[in-house]
Amino acid sequence: MDRFFLNKDNAALIIIDVQERLASVMKMRDEVVKNCLHMIELSKMLNIPVVVTEQYPKGLGPTVAEIKDALPSYKPVEKLTFSCCEEPNFLNEMKKLNKKTIIFAGMETHICVLQTCIGLLKEGFNVHLVSDAVCSRAKANWKTAIEFMRDAGAVITCTETVLFQLLKVAGTEEFKAISKRIR
Repeated sequence: MDRFFLNKDNAALIIIDVQERLASVMKMRDEVVKNCLHMIELSKMLNIPVVVTEQYPKGLGPTVAEIKDALPSYKPVEKLTFSCCEEPNFLNEMKKLNKKTIIFAGMETHICVLQTCIGLLKEGFNVHLVSDAVCSRAKANWKTAIEFMRDAGAVITCTETVLFQLLKVAGTEEFKAISKRIR
């Protein structure tokens, strides 16, 4: 039951491959970027670490400017493998963070996101997949991947659920800032 709860002290935000050339062919690009930005802002307020990955940046370009500019620091984990867990630098970064729960967003849902999710679950992490902060070129691929990850043990959630689970209470400065952002 604990896997369903988000706690700012035990969570990290991972954003997978939201890169220029890949994002440009995604119908849901703007929504995914907007939702990633909401989560980045709350992560900065609550001191939740944010890790960004890039799949073959020479070919797919860097992380989109909106996300890159919002990050507290831009140090992407570069990879050629579809699963981030097959990239030793990624797993080393995860172990250094010492967080049990991964809040998960990115592109493409049925390829790098799915394979990384399965790898993280295998490594013993709790994964909260943010369904409105991931996308694929085809909606059928997105839907199949979401179902696959749920079946594998990921918690399927959405941006506002993540934000308010982490905030826990109304009335704080963080609550007011996030409420203003999502209106």
